[in-house]
Amino acid sequence: MDREPGLSVRLKLTLSYAGFLILAGALLLVAVWVSLLRFMPDMGASPAGPLRRSDFLRIFAPTAGAGLAFLLVFGVLGGWVLAGRMLAPLSRITDATRMAANGSLSHRIRLEGRKDEFRELGDAFDAMLVRLEAHVAEQRRFAANASHELRTPLAISQALLDVARNDPAHDPGELVDRLHAVNARAIELTEALLVLSRADQRSFTREPVDLSLLAEEATETLLPLAEKRGVTLDTSGDVAPALGSQALLLQMTTNLAHNAIVHNLAEQGAVWVTTGVRPETVVLTVENSGEKLSSELVSTLTEPFQRGTARVRDDHAGVGLGLAIVKRITEVHDGSLTITPRSAGGLRITVQLPRFHD
Repeated sequence: MDREPGLSVRLKLTLSYAGFLILAGALLLVAVWVSLLRFMPDMGASPAGPLRRSDFLRIFAPTAGAGLAFLLVFGVLGGWVLAGRMLAPLSRITDATRMAANGSLSHRIRLEGRKDEFRELGDAFDAMLVRLEAHVAEQRRFAANASHELRTPLAISQALLDVARNDPAHDPGELVDRLHAVNARAIELTEALLVLSRADQRSFTREPVDLSLLAEEATETLLPLAEKRGVTLDTSGDVAPALGSQALLLQMTTNLAHNAIVHNLAEQGAVWVTTGVRPETVVLTVENSGEKLSSELVSTLTEPFQRGTARVRDDHAGVGLGLAIVKRITEVHDGSLTITPRSAGGLRITVQLPRFHD
């Protein structure tokens, strides 16, 4: 925003200090003057009386004027120095703000001294820069990974088309099937990115949602996939009222159940989906059997495009955004996500959201 130039805060504070000092000095001189006149002997009609007061006025006035002039000079100089010292932290904060606006997020203010309003502002600004730098780094990493993931199906499609063009005798049916599979994966990835973007923007209406109903809907939808892979689905629990977007929370529940089915044992796998209620929160827990996973690997699963095992490319391998979407949807609903490995193998994922009270 363009603004017309004005007086600096330092100059305003200086003038304020000087003006206050002059006013206080003037009031003090008036009080002294009135007191002296009150207690000075009054000779009435005597010639000595008026002479004594006129002599006093002649002596006191120049002294008072000199005192006010000294206070003016002292107030301006002292106010300028004091204002500069007091506003020095603000100058550092302003410099840091300009650097951040130019793209430098690694700079920190780190104001020294004891806690006061400027130190609190500086510390809050440093904390904001830390979060902003981490967020920007995450977005850049996400953009790079997304570009890589989107480039892969496009490169495969280009290779398949080149083969078909260079080999007219190649079976067109096989080419169409492979292009269909590659295109389906690209569409799946694009839709996942859109869901993640929608969650980031918080562009949704909050309404009462029962997580137990969402769990039942998600498991019913995924039941054919579970039966195909030989995984049993068990859904149970209490009514769990939350407040949020039904579409996003259903996406979150579906992603959790889908991951639990896909990343499971090759035979006789199991998935348990339960809901519960606590005094201030509602809980959705999804557990699955599977391979034993280390805590170090589990801690990376919510990163975009991370997968718990090798990058298996089957019809339901996913695009590596399932738990990243779950984490983001949980965050925008002011909830928490906990992922722990099960001792028998597999994962236990717990989502806690604020409870909705009627």
